[in-house]
Amino acid sequence: MLVVRMLRPIVGGMVRTLACRSCTAILPPVLPVRVLSSSPVQTPTDAHFHSASSSETGPPRVLITGGLGQLGMGLANLLRNRFGKDNVILSDIKKPPSHVFCSGPFVYADVLDRQNLREIVVNNRVTWLLHYSALLSAAGEANVSLARAVNITGLHNVLDIAAEHNLRLFVPSTIGAFGPTSPRNRTPDLSVQRPRTIYGVSKVHAELMGEYYCHRYGLDFRCLRYPGVISADSQPGGGTTDYAVQIFHDAVKRGKFECNLRPSTRLPMMYVDDCLRATLEVMEAPAESFSMRTYNVTAMSFTPDELAQEIAKHVPEFRITYCVDPVRQAIADSWPVSLDDSMARKDWGWKHDFDLPELVTTMLSLHGCDTRIAQAN
Repeated sequence: MLVVRMLRPIVGGMVRTLACRSCTAILPPVLPVRVLSSSPVQTPTDAHFHSASSSETGPPRVLITGGLGQLGMGLANLLRNRFGKDNVILSDIKKPPSHVFCSGPFVYADVLDRQNLREIVVNNRVTWLLHYSALLSAAGEANVSLARAVNITGLHNVLDIAAEHNLRLFVPSTIGAFGPTSPRNRTPDLSVQRPRTIYGVSKVHAELMGEYYCHRYGLDFRCLRYPGVISADSQPGGGTTDYAVQIFHDAVKRGKFECNLRPSTRLPMMYVDDCLRATLEVMEAPAESFSMRTYNVTAMSFTPDELAQEIAKHVPEFRITYCVDPVRQAIADSWPVSLDDSMARKDWGWKHDFDLPELVTTMLSLHGCDTRIAQAN
């Protein structure tokens, strides 16, 4: 009995020590999502797609990363009109203009800082995350290392946090996710994808990683492949299709435009209102309606020459000249000339509103051009 009493505190101390060491080993300060997702509960064989927003009452709580780019501010306005100003948080690493800062919640968010991003999601009870932080095609080729960091490492942080906190996640993709070996006419949703830009490579990576997280962890991942998006509210942001934005600025201010692509370069395009509406519609669509997680969407395809001719109908003195940028031209030549978006139209009812004539009339009116059609309207 004496021996037992002497051993008891020693054994008890060993048990307490082992228990403490065990806790230290399995509870690091920040538990990675992949560790959380290794349990049978987190990784069902047949994952059921869900998001926090679908299980809570009231409107979604939305965070938009990269919000000061071409689409972020317009998307924030659309979502605030739908869900309420305070439910949509715009974020970026740049200081916002006064009108943006005063229009609704804005926070600093660096997608390369996982802890900062996690705190924003938790503190604001975010349920939808729309991830627009990226370097575009031409800008990415000029700084590959930065594009790799923002477009790939930033995506990994977003995926992990979205899975960890059960968010509905939207990541835009692009026609740049296709390459020269893809079918160029009416490129289908499922096709060979061998892009030759870091932007395109990172977007293929985003599509596949998002779909992997969807099937592996049940993440409610949604993705649209945008064509060139044309908007009057923002300046060109380093994309190959940006000529179709800049041409309207120059047509109104100078009456002429120098294009960096060949006159016959045909690319798929879309007016920004159609693009933003498609994004909202795919975010609100029931997951059961999806036959895939990444869809093509488009509205029209045109060349610089065709666009210039349509502009000249309203601005007769307008003239276009060409000084081809070999880098941008090579990128454009590797992209589809048109997209097949029939699956988006079939699965969740996508339908565009703007064709080329409506696009040109709207853009010139927004730039203050006194066109005959604008007067009639």
